[in-house]
Amino acid sequence: MDVIRFEKLEGWRPVRPTYGVVGWPVAHTLSPPMHAAAMSALGIDADYLAFEVRPEDLRGALDILQKAGVLGLNLTVPHKALAVGLVDELSDEARQVGVANTLVFGEGGRRTGHNTDARGFGRAIREDFRIPLSELKVLILGAGGAGRAIALQAARDRAERIVIANRTEARAEALARDIAPIFLGDKLEGQAARLRAVRLDTDVLAREVDGVDLVVNATSVGMRPGDPSPLAPHLIRPHHLVYDTIYSPPRTPLLEAATEMGARGVNGLSMLLHQGALSLELWLGRSAPVEVMRRALRRAAG
Repeated sequence: MDVIRFEKLEGWRPVRPTYGVVGWPVAHTLSPPMHAAAMSALGIDADYLAFEVRPEDLRGALDILQKAGVLGLNLTVPHKALAVGLVDELSDEARQVGVANTLVFGEGGRRTGHNTDARGFGRAIREDFRIPLSELKVLILGAGGAGRAIALQAARDRAERIVIANRTEARAEALARDIAPIFLGDKLEGQAARLRAVRLDTDVLAREVDGVDLVVNATSVGMRPGDPSPLAPHLIRPHHLVYDTIYSPPRTPLLEAATEMGARGVNGLSMLLHQGALSLELWLGRSAPVEVMRRALRRAAG
């Protein structure tokens, strides 16, 4: 897959209607083959490209790409939170999450930020585990952009319980406060609090793991060679459903640990699929060919 670096953008012009993904790094992304397959299936003559941009260059890159005529973009790590301050308007969902992973460039240079990660995650969990979030007690590892989207969707779907764990406990507490008005409603609380924020620490999590069904890694731990599992393997129970938002590599240390402990684990390819389908629908105003996109992702992932 060709990657266009920020340094090459000055003077660059697309040859066809163009969409793309912006990240740092971005070479690992599987979005281009997924969206290319979708565009082809829909009979749309368009490109979907990957742009590698440092965080400090994001503002300039978005200006260049928009002026060049790019119609829409996905944003991946580490740009989702930064983009919130670089748009003219945020969708309600993006405002609630506090991050934007999809940009729509409209008439008059107007730039709108959306978040499709939250709904994409909800669809992925129902599809992969055949159970809705409303019937699950959820442990979320990480309170960054992905963690915020996942926590919001779990709150909106009225999960049985939500535990947010982050290395900086104050950040987990802030996220818990943000979703509390959405989450805490008419369900009666049991002995354990339905919404908890804790430090991402083995001793602390040892007191929480027996009270959850779904473990979600929303950190970047597991993406780099030599990374450990973000959750100590001995804390994984056979009844746990384990979802790692990382899809490259396809078998992360967390998923390997889940297998060793007899738990069912799935990587983030399904979340990538569903957030991508929702992004495409925002850009085109028509239904995305989800099965075509799924097949393309599986081929690209090997």
